[in-house]
Amino acid sequence: MKKIFLCFSLLGALALPSYASVSANVSFASDYIWRGMTQTGEEPAISGGFDYANDAGFYAGIWGSNVNFSDGAGSELDVYFGYALETESGVGIDISYVDFTYPGATDLDFEEIGIALSYGDLGLGYYSGQSGAPDYMDVSYAFGDISVSYGDYDTYGSNFLISYGFGCGNYDCSFAYSDFSSDSEDLMDEDALVFAVGASF
Repeated sequence: MKKIFLCFSLLGALALPSYASVSANVSFASDYIWRGMTQTGEEPAISGGFDYANDAGFYAGIWGSNVNFSDGAGSELDVYFGYALETESGVGIDISYVDFTYPGATDLDFEEIGIALSYGDLGLGYYSGQSGAPDYMDVSYAFGDISVSYGDYDTYGSNFLISYGFGCGNYDCSFAYSDFSSDSEDLMDEDALVFAVGASF
């Protein structure tokens, strides 16, 4: 199925006008950390996806990864689309929709509508959970190849992340430290050191 989808995407790219592009990405990480929480039980993750974007600011994509939850979910598949623009004053605005799905464990599925603002190296984001899903907000800042972020996830907890990105041959690599402080009796505090390597095509 993945090969079929790849062929379909490449054929679609050939038919697109010059101002549009289709790309693919794949990565390996020593742990899949999302908003401070491991999604793979502190085990490695392999992920990848396809993206479409045009000069008008519209984008869409699909992304998947292995996960390891106690309720048996073994994979995650996200579908998203949005619109991004930059004003004359240099403020970036990104409005997005994401559908998070977990095949075989559909009770975990949820959706978010988000708005992210950026100015220079500063970023602010707010993501509204739909149908009762919790909201999330974060703030981030980049210092060259080093970036830091802080986020708060309603009913779950807060997280801090610092990462360093660098090139390693033809690949993009990063080291990151993540710290999660739980606000829920059902969750534990977490911290992790993560190495990731990826490539885009």
